[in-house]
Amino acid sequence: MIWGSTYLAIRVAVESLPPLASAGARFTLAGLVLAAAVAIRRGPSALLVPRPQLLGTALVGICLLLLGNGLVMVGERDVPSALAALIIGSVPLWIVLYRRVADERIEGTVLAGVLMGFLGVGVLVVPRGISGEVAPIGLLFVVLAAAFWAWGTFMSKRMALPRDAFVGTALQQLLGGVACLAAAALVGERVDPNTWSSRSLYALAYLVVFGSLLGFSAYTWLLVHVPVSMVSTYAYVNPVVAVLLGALILAEPITSSIIFGAMLIVTAVAFIVRTQAPPAPEAIAVDDERPPVGSAS
Repeated sequence: MIWGSTYLAIRVAVESLPPLASAGARFTLAGLVLAAAVAIRRGPSALLVPRPQLLGTALVGICLLLLGNGLVMVGERDVPSALAALIIGSVPLWIVLYRRVADERIEGTVLAGVLMGFLGVGVLVVPRGISGEVAPIGLLFVVLAAAFWAWGTFMSKRMALPRDAFVGTALQQLLGGVACLAAAALVGERVDPNTWSSRSLYALAYLVVFGSLLGFSAYTWLLVHVPVSMVSTYAYVNPVVAVLLGALILAEPITSSIIFGAMLIVTAVAFIVRTQAPPAPEAIAVDDERPPVGSAS
């Protein structure tokens, strides 16, 4: 629910704030707050992780925050918040593709669901890009953001990361935030406080607190403790929230093609997540009633 509202906040923030610089400020500030909390509670040494974990954290943080969220912020200068949220809702579809490329066995029905979901993305993107209703470059940025966010999520299960989820979250946001600031400087974003509106600054503050400190922290904690298929359930809740908020607050239109594309994506994602969800404990057959190795007896 919270992350569904962040697309609206991003759209308002980039009305007057430079996208990459504001993303960098958002994540760097949130990372500093989390790092300070970890240092106070567990000591500064808790943030000193081995080099392989630091490199893994940097890679995942850059994929999620610079190439994922950063590109969303760049794209939403031109793309309505509801449309952006629906495109980002395709993240689980990309994850299935990466698993297939990694030679994991994927059932045919799941691949069919992926095709249906990408058809929904096409329904949303192609007509608007061709007609010029939405700037094609903005749409491209958001599609790439979905692919990179999925890659970061996929790699988070395959990289050496800190075992403490809060340490990992703090470092990911610090490293990802610094990467966003570096990218902003590299592309020459203009930072002029005289052009910033209070409306955009309030939206940025909302993103720091609810999008980063709460939402992203919860996401990274779940990535450590829960299968990716279960974490991905957010992808069919967020778009619905974003579409409703965009219509109610920013008067973004809800057209028949948006409804149709949204139905294809949400249905496909829900099917994929449900199909790949791990079986409930009570559904697992137990052939031997002896306690497993390492359990209390």
